[in-house]
Amino acid sequence: MAKVTGFLEFGREKQPYRPVEQRLHDWSQVMQPWEAKTLNEQAARCMDCGIPFCHQGCPLGNLIPDWNDLVYRDRWEEAIERLHATNNFPEFTGSLCPAPCEGACVLGINDNPVTIKAVELSIIDRAFAEGWVKPLPPAQETGKKIAVVGSGPAGLAAAQQLRRAGHAVTVFERDDRIGGLLRYGIPEFKMEKNVLDRRLEQLTAEGVVFRTNAHVGVNVTVESLRKDFDAVLLAGGSTAPRDLPLPGRDLRGVHFAMDYLTRQNRRLEGDLLPEEPEFNANDKHVVIIGGGDTGADCLGTAHRQQARHIAQLEIMPKPPGTRGGDNPWPEYPRVYRIASAHEEGGERVYAVSTKRFIDDGTGAVRAVEIVSVEVKQQDGRMSFEEVPGSTREIPCELALLAMGFVAPERTVTSQLNLKLTDRGNVWRDKAWMTSEKGVFTAGDMQRGQSLIVWAIAEGRAAAASIDTYLMGQTDLPAPLA
Repeated sequence: MAKVTGFLEFGREKQPYRPVEQRLHDWSQVMQPWEAKTLNEQAARCMDCGIPFCHQGCPLGNLIPDWNDLVYRDRWEEAIERLHATNNFPEFTGSLCPAPCEGACVLGINDNPVTIKAVELSIIDRAFAEGWVKPLPPAQETGKKIAVVGSGPAGLAAAQQLRRAGHAVTVFERDDRIGGLLRYGIPEFKMEKNVLDRRLEQLTAEGVVFRTNAHVGVNVTVESLRKDFDAVLLAGGSTAPRDLPLPGRDLRGVHFAMDYLTRQNRRLEGDLLPEEPEFNANDKHVVIIGGGDTGADCLGTAHRQQARHIAQLEIMPKPPGTRGGDNPWPEYPRVYRIASAHEEGGERVYAVSTKRFIDDGTGAVRAVEIVSVEVKQQDGRMSFEEVPGSTREIPCELALLAMGFVAPERTVTSQLNLKLTDRGNVWRDKAWMTSEKGVFTAGDMQRGQSLIVWAIAEGRAAAASIDTYLMGQTDLPAPLA
């Protein structure tokens, strides 16, 4: 694959980012394209490893060695065909996925892995620029109608697959624009919305029908979906945020991360929102509780709103720089990572727990009280013990809760009386069907909060099962079957 000795000749290169001092003054994508020579060399590092464990690392089963080889040989149009064979939206995963494929790369045993994610993004960007991405409407109609509830990556992937199989597909989205978390949860500097819009144009041209402001269970009845459609796919995501019920939680300036990110994304969409100073980080001390990707999204957003100081809190200790003995290849590496937002500034505070939010005397937050903690393991269970004498305050005029999501919204599930798992997610069988016949589910709604690559893979797999349910057989690929 690629150049036989490429991994010996070339080291891993990081995809270039725009300079910090430049990107902090706008909301544009921080990543820059590679020069052709560097990209060729990075693709050449994909070795002839015999068993490509990157396939195992990728829930989509992406044909990674194939398209690395094609990029190295400058056969770009074939590369996008291989990429689209397993992934409907490589521009989404190439921008947003944490790349478990790279963690499983064989080269990663004793060297830095291949830059799979960045090569993937380069392929799809080239494909759009060259006009190779075209609508693929079905050759014939089946007469079957399917409702997809939710327009995030799982719902969109399923909708495209089912439409290409010849079914009439309608996507219901409760918000005023299509895209779900991709639209209002992901900041522009990570993925500009024109990237989403150009893909939605393709789906529309293929015949997928989109209905916005359509909140199933509220202004669209569950009964109407069951009556008007032959099958229903629930892909509404895991949207209930994890709260932090501490003293002072109800103070002004303490908000869920997604409420904060959504408002900024709406402004950039051109919405005229009322002035809400408590949601603006400008000249404020900001505390972000949660050290994951959503926290980093809040960090980059607060930087661009010109916060005075930002602290991102994480209850776990700082990860090691390299794999630990309990985290061998090809597991996903639990190592210290630096997102683009971390390069831009801010303080990362590890091994701390929040105790309370402190009132400024007017009902607004002025500080957060935290305490250092130590991780303890007993009988295979993890607990956190406070370090005596470590309690302290840090200034805070905007606190953002970015601790993930715990469950899907209950509106539809309760009205359909669906069976749930012990964790509160929607139960489904091996064919992606819920406890209600003809109602299927995919994505975070049934899996719990997870990665975009899992959402797309599950949307594709559920589409194949729905096609089989309606037609008795399917030609659609099912990556997770």
